[in-house]
Amino acid sequence: MRYNQKIILKNGKEALLRNGGAEDGPAVYEVFNLTHAETDYLLSYPDENSFDPEQEARFLEEKTNSADEIEIIAVIDGKVAGTAGIGAVGVKYKVRHRAEFGIGILKEYWGIGLGKALTKACIQCAKEAGYAQLELSVVAENRTAVDLYQSLGFKEFGRNPKGFHSRINGYQELIYMLLDLKAAQ
Repeated sequence: MRYNQKIILKNGKEALLRNGGAEDGPAVYEVFNLTHAETDYLLSYPDENSFDPEQEARFLEEKTNSADEIEIIAVIDGKVAGTAGIGAVGVKYKVRHRAEFGIGILKEYWGIGLGKALTKACIQCAKEAGYAQLELSVVAENRTAVDLYQSLGFKEFGRNPKGFHSRINGYQELIYMLLDLKAAQ
């Protein structure tokens, strides 16, 4: 999938939201590792990254060439500030109407509207791809993210009290949320 949009953030800076390409592999690889080191709310730790820069480049190229999946990168002042994407839950008939959402933003860009913009971009892409439902999981104590998702229409549909086992904080509760794309504006 392809996506390309310029937005103005709360701090007055311009951000370019666009699908990633192979040329972005090294920068996205670096941002992935940094974002996963800066917060304990993401799925993995930097030492668990199974990609190298070349594999990241291939991943981005595959998403760009996909009809129903995408990885969007946010570029501010020529620097990759974060990424967000959607991926199919599966290809079998019973689940192909569902997509999963993931996001990671460098800490220096938190609180300026980038997370909301990337989430909205992924919602738009999920609709265009024909999905009926967009799903995510979020650490319950990450109130900023939970509030953002709720403001965009995501609804809680379950919790897992030991969803993550953090190296830092022990067990973390996960909230499972979904957005009905057919009902969303």
